[in-house]
Amino acid sequence: METNNFTFIDLFSGIGGFRMALENNGGECLHFSEISKDAIDTYCKNSNEPIEKNLGDITKIKELPKHNLLTAGVPCQSWSIAGRNLGFDDDRGQLWNDTIFLLNQSRPDTFIFENVKGLVDPRNKKALNYILERIAEAGYTANYYVLNSFDYGVPQNRIRIYIIGFRDKEFADKFRLPKPIEKKIKLADILSDFNEKIIETENEPPRDLFGEIITQRSMSLSTSNGLNDYFLFNDLRNGHSTIHSWDILNTTERQKKICYLLLKNRRKSAYGNLDGNPLSLKHFQDLEDSIKEEELNELVELDILKKVNYSYSINREKLTELTEEENIIINNCETDILVVDNLKMSKELKLKKISLSKTLPFLIEKEIITPIETRYDFKNTKISTGLYGVNRIFLPTSNIFPTLVASDTNDYVTTKIITAKNEEEHRKLFINKVYKKENYRRITKEEACLIQGFPKDYILPDNRARWMKLVGNSVSVPVIEILAKAIIETGVFDKVSKTKKIRTIPTILHTEQFKGNQILKKASL
Repeated sequence: METNNFTFIDLFSGIGGFRMALENNGGECLHFSEISKDAIDTYCKNSNEPIEKNLGDITKIKELPKHNLLTAGVPCQSWSIAGRNLGFDDDRGQLWNDTIFLLNQSRPDTFIFENVKGLVDPRNKKALNYILERIAEAGYTANYYVLNSFDYGVPQNRIRIYIIGFRDKEFADKFRLPKPIEKKIKLADILSDFNEKIIETENEPPRDLFGEIITQRSMSLSTSNGLNDYFLFNDLRNGHSTIHSWDILNTTERQKKICYLLLKNRRKSAYGNLDGNPLSLKHFQDLEDSIKEEELNELVELDILKKVNYSYSINREKLTELTEEENIIINNCETDILVVDNLKMSKELKLKKISLSKTLPFLIEKEIITPIETRYDFKNTKISTGLYGVNRIFLPTSNIFPTLVASDTNDYVTTKIITAKNEEEHRKLFINKVYKKENYRRITKEEACLIQGFPKDYILPDNRARWMKLVGNSVSVPVIEILAKAIIETGVFDKVSKTKKIRTIPTILHTEQFKGNQILKKASL
């Protein structure tokens, strides 16, 4: 290999994660494309790049100058749970068409595209296949890889899909996915105010709240001693790491038992079609016949439970002068019974962004619907919200911090070390030593940079919401660095490879031709 130097264009550039990684591998950025004012300002300040190098809105770019590598962190919201999983039904999902149009127009030697893990979920299989087909029609051999940033140099549980393609199949065949690095960076390594030595001991195997031994950890957040390295504040989970509202509030053993009963049964299909379903008084009494309505109401007064109207009768004689939203809701009911949880599963309501909590009260006021079944559910049902402003608190012994997101989270860290022999003692010590004494804090701007693989002095706005949005939307720099190195090792940028005769494929039509998910006809070679 004579040189590693290559040129690249940075689409959906964000704050410059792709750029930093590629420049560290000998790349030269020709242009970038970004529309966020904060991101553009941050990008230019840290790269000393003039704003004139910004190509702006990708949907308005007609052509790109010749370059060797194209990068694109295509907006991911349409493939995520937070974005309602609308895929190509979301305008942001259509940006894939713009990206592939520019790929075919400019014909670089290779490319790296990044997106959320949701794109490879079964529900999005058709969308992913569509994207790969479009890439193939543009004349590229591509494969996708699902990687966790933690395996490649940052203390973050950030799972993303990376699509890597080559114009020449020879180099695609030579590409080898880098192996995870052996020495992992851990959370304690980036906490600015932690200086203690972590000593792990052998302890009893962890168990969940129902006494079952825990054999798998979804985020690999436990130490070798078996004790968890974080606590989740949530009323919907039963893991060994979970702290519930009834653990914090002054509750009786009887009240705790009722809460556990709801926790254990609300996800059963017998009570509804959702992942979690409220239970009626009758349901409770079928499970434990001694439960009284007054006991459930006491838990409501404690703000642990809430009453919800689960279903309504529909008075179709009153169906006059309905708003568009109200009419859609009624039309989504197959019988004269409106079941709220069934409506929550309606794709039409998601697409129209119809709020049941706002619309149903008007239908009640108009006497179009009347409540016929009341159920009980936990008051705090949003998993990411947590309890009383806290979602999770991570101990310095943790290997991984959760995924940084643009909207920020109620995730905290503590620098306190807890030494315990079993889970019960571990939980009690944590509540008394960390939570009740408020010995926890949010991560700092500098720590957020390190968690994503940026230098801790990377220039960002002072406002937390602004810098968190920028960092959360970025790529993990070390992952791109390692992928870029693997691409270089194929020889795709060698001067010899550039003398080969390349087949050209006619430029495909611009994205406007593909609104509505129209599949591109194969371009003729």
